Amino acid sequence: MSNPLLCTPKGVERVQAALREQGLDGWLLYEFHHINPVPVALLGLGKTTRRAFVLIPAEGEPVAMIHAIEASSWRHWPFSRLSYSGWRDMEEKLGELVGGLDRLAMEVSPGAAVPTLDYVPAGIAGLLLEFGVEIASSGDLVSAFHSVLSAAQLDDHRRSAVIVKDTARAAFERAAEAIKSGSPITEGALSSWIVDHLRASGLTEQVSCIVAIGPRASDSHYAPVGDGETINRGDLLLIDLWGAFEGSVAADQTWMGIMAPEVDDRTQEVWEAVRDARDAALDFLRTRFESGEDVMGLEVDDVSRAVITQRGFGEYFVHRTGHSIDTDLHGSGPNLDNLESRDERKLLPGVAFSVEPGIYIADDIGVRSEVNVYWGAEGPEVTPGEYQTEIFTLLDD
Repeated sequence: MSNPLLCTPKGVERVQAALREQGLDGWLLYEFHHINPVPVALLGLGKTTRRAFVLIPAEGEPVAMIHAIEASSWRHWPFSRLSYSGWRDMEEKLGELVGGLDRLAMEVSPGAAVPTLDYVPAGIAGLLLEFGVEIASSGDLVSAFHSVLSAAQLDDHRRSAVIVKDTARAAFERAAEAIKSGSPITEGALSSWIVDHLRASGLTEQVSCIVAIGPRASDSHYAPVGDGETINRGDLLLIDLWGAFEGSVAADQTWMGIMAPEVDDRTQEVWEAVRDARDAALDFLRTRFESGEDVMGLEVDDVSRAVITQRGFGEYFVHRTGHSIDTDLHGSGPNLDNLESRDERKLLPGVAFSVEPGIYIADDIGVRSEVNVYWGAEGPEVTPGEYQTEIFTLLDD
């Protein structure tokens, strides 16, 4: 990253304004071995092997406190710097660094409600509490300054979405043609083709996929052993695929097709429950935007989950409705989740996330539909622009 946000005076000023607005004395970023993606991105960190702290005070100059052997990893840091060596020295200087500050934001989640925001070890938190510091969650700061997409990242995501969509459709056709030719393809072979095609199309990072026929797709994170199952006539096929341009933001989609001329009634019933749950979430997002009301991730999850529950499949919707998407496929911003966690963070302008309800009946059937949403100034933008309304029927007879 050439100009990481917290290494620029203007970026620091933006964060400091937010800190003052939230009644915080500062933001204390903690990093060790790249366990916390937030400071890694906002500070533009390369390889580090020792504990580091960066204090962005609500007023005044930022300070980095780093280990004595890691000066080269911080040569780009333009503000004040403290150095420590031993643990006693670290604790003493950390106490001095936060002295006089009452309330600091850190990557913590009260009650462990949001695991994707819980990056500060209990020992470090305990040490700060001993210094008399109240630790507040940095959740809204992370959303606003780490997970918000830049204009370039949004453009990359849109282009990625087209590539991912077109690759999915081509993969279904490839499976169908293999059946017609008398040499059906396996889940593993089709997975390899998808990854190769995504890479050849320019998506070089965070590239992978899930290819699973009906019963196997009931495991939402299915990965075949070896070649996996052969995709035969009559099989329901789930393809989940994702990828990003170098250093940018991925597109992540799930599509459904059947190797038959029509969809049987039961599969159609399951599909309609999933599709309608997806569309209910999207409609809710549009309505909230038009009304100007704030919306929390857990609210969207509740709306989507209610549809599947009403259709009688509630116990089979076993994951959250959607995950944050930033420079990580599963990002640090708000998730659409009131099942796995209680994500009360607001959807702030500029964040992106997936909407992907699913129904998974063990050893029987798995159905998911996934689109992505950018929470933009003009309202929720869904990618891809044309998303699936019916299961693809891929054989004529």
